[in-house]
Amino acid sequence: MSISFAAEPDHVTEIRRQLTRWVAEKMPREKRREWDRAATWDRTLFREIAEMGLIGLTIQEEYGGQGQDIYAAAAVIEELCQGGPSMAGPYIHAAFYGGLNISENGSKEQKEALLPKLARGEIFLAYGLSEPNVGGDLPNVETRVERVGDEIVIKGAKRWCTGADWADYIYCLCRSGEPGARHGNLTFVLVPTNAKGVTMQAIEHANLRYTKSMDVYLDDVRLPESAIVGGPEKWNKGWEALAGRALDVEKIEITAVAYGLARAALEEAWKYAGERVQFGKPIGKHQAIAHKLVTARTKLAACRHMLYHAAWLASTGQPCSAETAMAKLYIADTGVEIGLACQQVIGAYGLSDAYDIERNLRDLLGMPIVGGSSDMQKNNLARMWRL
Repeated sequence: MSISFAAEPDHVTEIRRQLTRWVAEKMPREKRREWDRAATWDRTLFREIAEMGLIGLTIQEEYGGQGQDIYAAAAVIEELCQGGPSMAGPYIHAAFYGGLNISENGSKEQKEALLPKLARGEIFLAYGLSEPNVGGDLPNVETRVERVGDEIVIKGAKRWCTGADWADYIYCLCRSGEPGARHGNLTFVLVPTNAKGVTMQAIEHANLRYTKSMDVYLDDVRLPESAIVGGPEKWNKGWEALAGRALDVEKIEITAVAYGLARAALEEAWKYAGERVQFGKPIGKHQAIAHKLVTARTKLAACRHMLYHAAWLASTGQPCSAETAMAKLYIADTGVEIGLACQQVIGAYGLSDAYDIERNLRDLLGMPIVGGSSDMQKNNLARMWRL
């Protein structure tokens, strides 16, 4: 497909070609169903993605990556989502939660220690942002971190730490001073998941079932000061890391998931409409079905333009806070509309596990909530535009 603002780079087209073939071969429908039911993913299979060098698209060459190419990394997520979230999810944990955040915010020592391993797919990060009493209001986090000599001590609880049970580190946002300062007293800490005082409890959820999410309890977890993201000099400067470029790109990766799932839903419904015969002709020849699919395809084209325009801006180092927020808002909401229309086209079979649409729609229904809700994006845009 072409893009309005620029032709897609040749290397991205080649990545798509390779992944289209790989997903078809390695992620057949029966495997997608199996992974979804078990809320798991295949580590052996994931190693093949790492061997292609795709995780390195968020990591500088000096640390074993390909050089940061957010546009190409978004395309990887889109293509992996054609087989569901079971490979796209772990890819995000390595390339974005890990590779991008450590590249942008890590200390020199953290980059040298972690980025090569992340690029090889050997380690993963999980987010520790939300809490039982804190959802989107992240400056209000209650988990505390204090300095004790040359160590830090963490006390609190985190919620919705997706993949924390198999990740190596939690990228954990903590309160490092008095709550009144809000943005000024926040610090990010890399918490090893095997550290003493870290315990977890699984949370069942209906969408993006490549893994379970976790409640994580941090009971007097003692770590060296070197665990502070960016090093000790970044104490109380966590908001800068959260609200910077990494947040803009975070919106791109979750938006790429929404777009990829919507595209998969439409392609399945389009194929079904050409094969399913009712009243003497394929159902796609009936005007009611044709109109649903044409409308869905038009909306999907608009989604694509918004996603890759935002990704292009991020890749070329241009300001993109508004564009990434608009893309997240529009594609998350529109993806649900596309998914519902596609399920209606497939009809009763769309409620069964005989087709991917049942899972894709479950995943799409969560997109206006996860990664910064649609209402939060509206609030952010109103503030940016000084409404």
